[in-house]
Amino acid sequence: MSEDAQKLFAGPCGFVAGAASRDAIPPADLPEIAFAGRSNVGKSSLINALLRRKSLARVSQTPGATRQINFFALGEKLVLVDLPGYGFAQASKSLAQAWQSLVFSYLRGRTSLKRVVLLIDARRGVMPVDDEAMTILDEAAVSYLPVLTKIDKLSAAERDLAVLRCRDGLARHIAAYPEIVATSAVTGEGLDSLRGHIAALI
Repeated sequence: MSEDAQKLFAGPCGFVAGAASRDAIPPADLPEIAFAGRSNVGKSSLINALLRRKSLARVSQTPGATRQINFFALGEKLVLVDLPGYGFAQASKSLAQAWQSLVFSYLRGRTSLKRVVLLIDARRGVMPVDDEAMTILDEAAVSYLPVLTKIDKLSAAERDLAVLRCRDGLARHIAAYPEIVATSAVTGEGLDSLRGHIAALI
């Protein structure tokens, strides 16, 4: 990990704002990295591990609990954006549409957005709902980095297969960054690589 990345993630970090509607989305004053993923993919756990915090991003036992966009500032250098999880089966159709509309409102014309970190459960691979999300990002011309989560749950052979299958799932998506980062919020595996990737964007 570069010195710049070390400084960035060792500095102060705090909650800035939560937006449950388009009008509540704060103005873009700093470069932004957004985190997206299927509900229960481990997004909050990964953000906390990435920032070396225990409870900055709320970890819930209820999938789909995050119903707003949350903004976290790393000093005066960068803002991490926690997008609502998608694909929560128990969410009502109207609520799912509201989430989608909110995320679209954020993605559209957000010139400060440097990249979306798209989280994919290593145990399940690219699911149809992930493919839908990638198509949306393709159409919005938003570059995204595929990041496998929960890699510690797999054996070495299963990890290799998960990466290969993920790469196959990304093949037809034009906005996907040509790199896959395998991570674990439990062991810290891959987090330095992800920190370095993010730091290089600002």
